[in-house]
Amino acid sequence: MDESHAPSESIPGLIEKPPGTREFTIRAIVAGVVVAALMGASYPYVVLKLGFGPNVSVVAAFFGYLFLGILFKNFNRWENNIVQTAGTSAAQTAFMCVSLAAFDLVSQNKALGFNYAPSVMESFLWLTAASILGVLLAVPLRQHYIVDEKLTFADGVAAAETIVVLDARGEEAKRAASALFIATLVSGIGWFFTTKYAGELLDVASVVAAVKDKKLEFLPIVHEVVAPAMFGLALLPAAGAPFAGFAVSLLGIGSGMIVGNRINISMAIGAVIAWVIGPRVLYPDIVESLDRNSVLLWMMWPGTGMLIAGGLTALFLKWRTLKRTFTTLNANAIDTNEFPIRWVIIGCALASIMLVIVQVVFFGVPFWITLIAIIISVPLMLVGLRVLGETNWGPITQLTNMTQAIFAGIAPGNLMTNLAMSGTTGTVASQSEAIMQDYKAGHLIGSTPKFLTYSQLIAAPIGALAVALIYPALKNIYGVGGDNGLSAPGSRRIAGFSEIVVKGIDALPPHALEFMVIGAVLGIVITLAETKWRKWLPSPTGVGIGMMVPGFIIFTMVFGGILMSIWNRVNKGSADKYSMPLASGLIAGEALMAILIPVLIAIGIFQP
Repeated sequence: MDESHAPSESIPGLIEKPPGTREFTIRAIVAGVVVAALMGASYPYVVLKLGFGPNVSVVAAFFGYLFLGILFKNFNRWENNIVQTAGTSAAQTAFMCVSLAAFDLVSQNKALGFNYAPSVMESFLWLTAASILGVLLAVPLRQHYIVDEKLTFADGVAAAETIVVLDARGEEAKRAASALFIATLVSGIGWFFTTKYAGELLDVASVVAAVKDKKLEFLPIVHEVVAPAMFGLALLPAAGAPFAGFAVSLLGIGSGMIVGNRINISMAIGAVIAWVIGPRVLYPDIVESLDRNSVLLWMMWPGTGMLIAGGLTALFLKWRTLKRTFTTLNANAIDTNEFPIRWVIIGCALASIMLVIVQVVFFGVPFWITLIAIIISVPLMLVGLRVLGETNWGPITQLTNMTQAIFAGIAPGNLMTNLAMSGTTGTVASQSEAIMQDYKAGHLIGSTPKFLTYSQLIAAPIGALAVALIYPALKNIYGVGGDNGLSAPGSRRIAGFSEIVVKGIDALPPHALEFMVIGAVLGIVITLAETKWRKWLPSPTGVGIGMMVPGFIIFTMVFGGILMSIWNRVNKGSADKYSMPLASGLIAGEALMAILIPVLIAIGIFQP
């Protein structure tokens, strides 16, 4: 990470937690349960409709402020951190609606002879067990990733900034709050104008038709620039590179400001390889169709190889630090601020037993396959947390696809096993990422880690119940996978990958495995070389994720990093005071609007 852009461990407006301050209060728990239910119920529509999960940490912080502020005037920021953590946990569990939708999408292919969808009770128990396991597996890693390595976790930084600004006092705090709220408003409105709903609200089609009738000279500007922007086509493609343009996304700019130039540039290198050079080299000999999914299906192999090999190598190089992390969490930790390791071990054992039973009884998956999935989840989780910490991009789908490939070899031709195991490992990864963002926010504002863990554990079943109830309703109302329903692109990739890998290794893209090995070797070599020449080398994590994320998102983040560099050079004092609230607002606005639109659809203002 570019050290000059690293988020400060001292947030503007931060005060020491007064002695005796209560965090895990009854009112915080009640508000957390309410926010968790709200986030868990609303998030599936967002994920299935938009194809991605917007930052929930900041959204949950806003909801926590609203609920606590409405009921109590004397709440504190540490209580809001508890509420924000609960909302994040429930939403990340609800994110796994992509797995439930994948079951339905595979069932739609009648040629496969697969016809199974988990019931409400099955979904609830399955996601609850996997979510709790994901939370507990991540608990001992807080010290390593947050305290020792000080990874960025940009969404956690944004959540901490939001909590502090909402709670802060004084003139300096008011200016920081103004920066956050203005950036939030601009980002939300800006993103809204790149969706089709802005076109509906402003009736752009009627305006264009009127201009056509009058045959005015500026018609090309309205028809080719304004209208497409209103209808979500605000993308400026790079010449000759249809996947590597520049997107109108202030969220991307805000993320780039926080992540820093080293990671941004590393991701840009991966994006150029994958989305500028790759299509020209792969098509038509290796990739039959020049569309994003086809290119990604090939590029994910070397990219994932680099991510996993580089991440595990970095952990190996710091094994002493990692060992110290576990040894300090001993049985006596119950008297400190940490969640005790003994409870982690007992909880993991119970969650694993529950997961085994659920998958044997409901899915017919042998117990030993579930145990393998749990074991595989650990290294994939370690890699995923590093990727998220450095790049602010959670590679849940990529790691899920890697799990599918592994189980295609373990249980060839078994669609049920493939889908169930991908959902299990995906849920573990999703929850571990959620709690690490919350730990980052809590670390910055001085919260007690064990209370944040309690909040996560309480909210995970709430999120599981919410998605188990809401997903069938969404499926019945809108449909899943159709052109007019919830497109569910993440679920489509899981379903499509299942259909490919169950046919055997021969069905994989040509030379994919060979280049996965090449990517892995490069990841190891660069990680080893970083110990001496870090300043001059790209991050293998950044390069790997850049090969799998759309290029226009990466280049938008690069632009944010450049703006941050210019600001630091021109006026470092104001950058230190206002850059983090501003960047956090840019992240928050788009995320809040993405949550708001489904609500407006539900009450009939917009059509789905």
